[in-house]
Amino acid sequence: MGIMEQVQEDMKKAMKSRDPKTLGVIRMIRAELLKGEKEKGEELTDERSMSLLQKMVKQRRDAAEHYRDAGQNERAESELSEISVIENYLPAGLSPKEIESVIDEILSTTEISDPAQIGRVMGPIMGKLKKTGRPFDGKAVNELVRQRLCG
Repeated sequence: MGIMEQVQEDMKKAMKSRDPKTLGVIRMIRAELLKGEKEKGEELTDERSMSLLQKMVKQRRDAAEHYRDAGQNERAESELSEISVIENYLPAGLSPKEIESVIDEILSTTEISDPAQIGRVMGPIMGKLKKTGRPFDGKAVNELVRQRLCG
């Protein structure tokens, strides 16, 4: 069963259980997937669907951070609860240890130790991480690489 079919099934379940918060998030997911389908003019693949869902998670994390900074903790918690529903449709993300092992592998083969040359290693690292097909936070990867190169 594809992601879109799973979203449809979960939407029916949320309607039957009268869970308005979950239903609202699922409808938002469905709308985003349909929008992505219209943009391409063809049926979405699971890879493209996962990409759209990862984008939604990133947007909500950023919004939650901004709400927290502004002292609006209720809105931040709302964004985080939406993330938990969206993540149900994504495979388990890469663990920090898995990411660090890829970083170490690439850094050992390139022999780059200057933080100014981070761009030369980020491409291969991100490429290898994307090949896993599992979600990860690019911003966190960048920070880990900077730490490795600086320290």
